[in-house]
Amino acid sequence: MKKSIQNAFLVLVLIQCMHSIEEYLGQLWEVFPPATFLCGLVSKNLETGFFIINIGLFVVGLLCWQFPVRNNYPIAKAIVWFWIILELSNSIIHTLWTLSEGSYTPGIITAPFLFVAASYLAVQMKRPNA
Repeated sequence: MKKSIQNAFLVLVLIQCMHSIEEYLGQLWEVFPPATFLCGLVSKNLETGFFIINIGLFVVGLLCWQFPVRNNYPIAKAIVWFWIILELSNSIIHTLWTLSEGSYTPGIITAPFLFVAASYLAVQMKRPNA
């Protein structure tokens, strides 16, 4: 896997971290029913559940970058595509939610950055000899 893809993947994980921070500051678990549900599966305290899920996501992202992606494990391409789909979906859902609300929703400021980073990574992955 090319170094440019490895770097773009790390940037995507770091943007997801910033996105999680924005969602945390906006208390996403209190205003977005899917987040409320997921956080409740992890902890009775929704804020704690949110924190655990998002720290876990960040750690998994860093581990994916550190081992399979940087070391070109056979599963690396599948992992990168999983993250591309995850973050494209995440950014699109945030955009649609914000449009339906007609006002700020937690995560919408960083959602476009996720979209751009995931799209860039997808384009890089489609190139020959990715």
